[in-house]
Amino acid sequence: MKNCEYQQIDPRALSTPTPTTTPLPPPCAKKTGRPRRKWEVFPGRNRFYCDGRIIVARQMGVLPLTLGLILVTSSLFFIFDCPFLVAHLTGCIPAIGGLLCVFVVVSLLQTSFSDPGILPRATPEEAADIEKQIDNSGSSSYRPPPRTREVLIRQQVVKLKYCFTCKMFRPPRTSHCSLCDNCVERFDHHCPWVGNCVGKRNYRFFYTFIVSLSFLTTFIFGCVITHLTLRSQSGKGLVLALQESPARYPLPLSFINPHAIPERVCFHTYLVASNLTTNEDIKGSWSGKRGAVDSGNPYSYNNIFTNCCVVLCGPMPPSLIDRRGFVLTDTPPAAPQEAELPHFVAKNDANMEESCQEFALTCTA
Repeated sequence: MKNCEYQQIDPRALSTPTPTTTPLPPPCAKKTGRPRRKWEVFPGRNRFYCDGRIIVARQMGVLPLTLGLILVTSSLFFIFDCPFLVAHLTGCIPAIGGLLCVFVVVSLLQTSFSDPGILPRATPEEAADIEKQIDNSGSSSYRPPPRTREVLIRQQVVKLKYCFTCKMFRPPRTSHCSLCDNCVERFDHHCPWVGNCVGKRNYRFFYTFIVSLSFLTTFIFGCVITHLTLRSQSGKGLVLALQESPARYPLPLSFINPHAIPERVCFHTYLVASNLTTNEDIKGSWSGKRGAVDSGNPYSYNNIFTNCCVVLCGPMPPSLIDRRGFVLTDTPPAAPQEAELPHFVAKNDANMEESCQEFALTCTA
């Protein structure tokens, strides 16, 4: 290396590789470049309309049938019964029927198209943190660690179960709906008649729906019977009056399940007065049906009026899924900057050898 000659290489003469492929757009942006909203990437089995303002279950069940029966029955009542009853009784009958019909339809749509109280799923970071806590809490035995936690509510121990789908411990009174694939806060049940889950945010609308529907069904049934009775008083008899009267058209629809709706009203009135849910009542969470000692419902205020006010008249909790919010896009990584290569000055053989090695390492980097 004594007679080694070193030739300085100009770094600007070195060819740098240039990317030949165009960068891909962010996964949360469409081809038009418009940022996507959260309802467009929602993981549950739901359908969204009006830019995420309306949320329904993917399996809407018999919601169209429910709405159709209500509208058809009410329309036949207004067409065939109301003119006769207005002429022979009072003109308030159409007003009462119309008011009840509006209450039924509005409460049904509010129950079906609103967020029942869906809880957002855990992010990958939150899920990893929970899994880490579970692993650290487990013993060294072969049995896996328990997937439950215990909280104290009014001096009573309540177990929180782990949801393997949402990757989180469910809050108290929360259950995972298998049809909608969501954890719903204060889950009551999944109602196919309204095509949605019934939970914390829409239970009051559901209760208003079944109560107003019970009044509407009873009102129409009573008006139809009154119409037929007044026509039969002319001496033709009930059978001839039924054959000649246009009231025979809404009469079969008014008989559809006449006792089931009042039974539902009584059952849910009992639940409201006790501050229970259908899920808790069926499972017997606080009645000792599972063999446990009856310790009472920790969510009840031991007062019927207070329980009704809390369930039906409390402030409406906000939606937690933020379905109309924008998905945060990941910022693309910055382009690597070209590092300046040092200029080497060969003074002697030792310095020249070290400089050659440093230059080779810099180029390979």
